[in-house]
Amino acid sequence: MSSPVTTPSQALPFGRLTTAMITPFRPDGSLDLAAAQKVATYLVDGGNDALVLNGTTGEAPTTSDQEKVQIIRAVREAVGDRAKIVAGVGTNDTAHTVECAKQAEAAGADGLLVVTPYYNKPPQAGLHAHFTAVADATGLPNMLYDIPARSGVEIKTETLIELAAHPRIVAVKDAKGDLAGTTKVLANTDLFYYCGADELNLASLAIGAVGIASVVAHVASREYRQLIDAVVAGDLATAQRIDRRLVPAVEAIMTRTQGAIMVKAALRLAGVIEHATLRAPLVEATAEQTDGLTTDLKTAGLIA
Repeated sequence: MSSPVTTPSQALPFGRLTTAMITPFRPDGSLDLAAAQKVATYLVDGGNDALVLNGTTGEAPTTSDQEKVQIIRAVREAVGDRAKIVAGVGTNDTAHTVECAKQAEAAGADGLLVVTPYYNKPPQAGLHAHFTAVADATGLPNMLYDIPARSGVEIKTETLIELAAHPRIVAVKDAKGDLAGTTKVLANTDLFYYCGADELNLASLAIGAVGIASVVAHVASREYRQLIDAVVAGDLATAQRIDRRLVPAVEAIMTRTQGAIMVKAALRLAGVIEHATLRAPLVEATAEQTDGLTTDLKTAGLIA
């Protein structure tokens, strides 16, 4: 079974520090590929091993298939081979997801993020068939995205254990918050776990996750890099100190309103992007939300 401490970072499918990257837009709502390249470079310079594109924080529900391909190509051009690119391809239509997976592979992605089909609430047998079909469609490693709060359906522990037998299903982005279930999967498979809930990053690493797929890392990549390295080194006290210092930032970005809204506001405050434009139905942070965010980011030591 996988060992989070002894496995070298380069031997992991997507390294240890991964950010679920935003998709920048111009004020008119059009795709801003130059800004995407700037954000990607900033994140890789900050210590990211991989970038997840076209996921929840990337506003995948409101970008077209063609735009998703453009984003992959632009980010690949910007970061080269300095970081892995994990492309979000999940939809609630298996045939569409398979097509998106093939397009992502052709565009240069290194791996696929496949979310649980949402809204139509398939049974576990349907999830098994869906994830298997997507994994069969390309030669890329797959990271399953378990986020029942958004999808309406969890990937049950038993289903994850069964899916782990597929040679290209190698990882899980875990935003379910079931640490006991995660421990059982880790005890019975070689799946690599990446925490997908920033408030549980340290707890997940402690039970055997190999890394994190973070939103807050947009403005705290160096801090999360230090936290992960501390856990790997067995320095729990340092990891705890960093984790606790980041609590205000995690609360500000992940609990006040939708995460993409707040993290774009945070990146603008940090001077990384010029515009915090989102696509409807998402809206920009209010002045009150931005004021609170500013205070919390300062408290966490992330902006001056």
